[in-house]
Amino acid sequence: MGRLDNKVAVITGAASGIGRATALRFAAEGAKVVVADIDEATGTKLAGEIGGTYVHVDVADEASVEALYAKTSETYGGIDVLFNNAGISPADDDSILTTGIDAWRRVQEVNLTSVYLCCRYGIPHLQKRGGGSIINTASFVAVMGSATSQISYTASKGGVLSMSRELGVQFAREGIRVNALCPGPVNTPLLQELFAKDPERAARRLVHVPMGRFAEPEEIASAVLFLASDDSSFVTASTFLVDGGIGGAYVTPL
Repeated sequence: MGRLDNKVAVITGAASGIGRATALRFAAEGAKVVVADIDEATGTKLAGEIGGTYVHVDVADEASVEALYAKTSETYGGIDVLFNNAGISPADDDSILTTGIDAWRRVQEVNLTSVYLCCRYGIPHLQKRGGGSIINTASFVAVMGSATSQISYTASKGGVLSMSRELGVQFAREGIRVNALCPGPVNTPLLQELFAKDPERAARRLVHVPMGRFAEPEEIASAVLFLASDDSSFVTASTFLVDGGIGGAYVTPL
């Protein structure tokens, strides 16, 4: 029996990176997966590969998010798992001294407000099911500081972490678990772009990883699966670090 048999899961930002790896893993574990993304071509293709459903969504738009969950519930009869994963890390989000207000607001809207919207409109569907699991993608930068700052990204992920903790406590006795996934650097298109644009900056990150490498998306997907499944039935309001040891390091191995 698959760990998500008969479960309905909605994944935002599902067309690439961690979202894509998780969609593949969830489907392999028996879930009915809704691939929610703004990239229609890639999202539709992935949904076809896994026997799921693609729904176009702008996670920063309230009406779009509300419609996402309404369509999912209409299609599958309910919702059990929310993986609120969509996010951006644009080049114009940098030091606080150089990041403009428009760049700040855009990152906050996509990374933080989207999680608020997804939880606001997703939780009532989980309540109708009598429980469920929510995994919100925060980051290891929510618990650590960096001299190579992306100030709005960092602040947004801190907000996701705090919101997840609060929701996990608030809804615990309704059987709804809410956890903040905090990945370390992951080998995704976003990170590959960083390597290509600024190898020195990327190298400054790698030296701090005790395991000596970045995570693969499939490794993060395994952590998401654990939090989504009944294997984590007593885990809620947690800061779930999957960071290769970064959070515990002072000096890393040679």
